[in-house]
Amino acid sequence: MRFNNRTVLVTGGGSGIGRVMAHRFAAEGAIVVVADQFQQRAELAAGEIEKAGGRAIAVKADVSLSAEVDAMVALAERKGGAVDVLVNNAAICTADDVASMDEAVWDKDVDVCLKGVFLCSRRVLPRMIERRKGVILNISSVNGLAYLGNEAYSAAKAAVINLTQSIAVRYGPQGIRANAIAPGTIRTPIWQERIQKEPNIFERLKRWYPLGRVGEPEDVANAALFLASDEASWITGIVLRVDGGLMAGNGVMTQELLTELPG
Repeated sequence: MRFNNRTVLVTGGGSGIGRVMAHRFAAEGAIVVVADQFQQRAELAAGEIEKAGGRAIAVKADVSLSAEVDAMVALAERKGGAVDVLVNNAAICTADDVASMDEAVWDKDVDVCLKGVFLCSRRVLPRMIERRKGVILNISSVNGLAYLGNEAYSAAKAAVINLTQSIAVRYGPQGIRANAIAPGTIRTPIWQERIQKEPNIFERLKRWYPLGRVGEPEDVANAALFLASDEASWITGIVLRVDGGLMAGNGVMTQELLTELPG
């Protein structure tokens, strides 16, 4: 198993992509620290892992608060040992339209999506440097690569990419790898409110994806396990797009343009 007896900390691990990643790391032998801002979510996901025969530690933590990050990592180290893999997955996406968004909403999105990555990385890096090994995997977004709305979230996700590269270059000589994943539309519970208003939203969105579907949490988990494993031991500082081809180009728009061109 690729992560046998390694301690893997997954923020936002109580639901969506984080929950699936936590299960997958545990199935590969890891001691998984499931961190979530909602205690019940963390405990439920950890309980599922343990019921399946894996090892998990549940912890409540708001990654935008340094005191809670310190307590989270301290618990992980006490119960599971030094963190071998940090997956910065926690995120929030609420602010849209720079001209009208509230400053407090902007701050919340950026604090969770960007400051949280900084705080969690800063906390685990000393032990990684000391041991001369470690992996930091940051979940960014295609929103960090192009305009797709949600300006505060998108700006933070773009910054996460740069921060990932900075960590990769600065701490590579100490044996630490840092990479980012940029998912496209992923079918997770965060879409539930939108689905209630527009039940066919995924059917409508899939036409923009060259592979003809929206993503599943397992698609991101597959990429995460590879990048965090020794199989990727010479890969650092990259942004892996897990987006069904979305960022490669807009085939639907191109086809429509070509159709409209005079013959």
